Amino acid sequence: MPKFIMLMKYTDEGVRHFKTFQARMDHARKGAAELGVTVDAFYLTMGEYDAVVAIDAPDARTAAKLALINATNGRVRTQTMAAFSEEEAGAIAAELPG
Repeated sequence: MPKFIMLMKYTDEGVRHFKTFQARMDHARKGAAELGVTVDAFYLTMGEYDAVVAIDAPDARTAAKLALINATNGRVRTQTMAAFSEEEAGAIAAELPG
């Protein structure tokens, strides 16, 4: 299943509600599962992004849908990108010419 990385920034509203993080994360995992998405990892980060989430989704369309659903509550803004494992990157490298 394709892997995606979601870079998240909390809005002011998201920061105000951060105390309810675990309940929100449980709700997010349940909603993701209903779309056929698995949340592999969540990391609270410091720097340009507030959190990084790794997900497995059936396809890019489903990953985009999840990002938009998450954004509708006004608590996060996301940037989502496809990700390739080390093994997949090796296969891509092997297919390069020359």
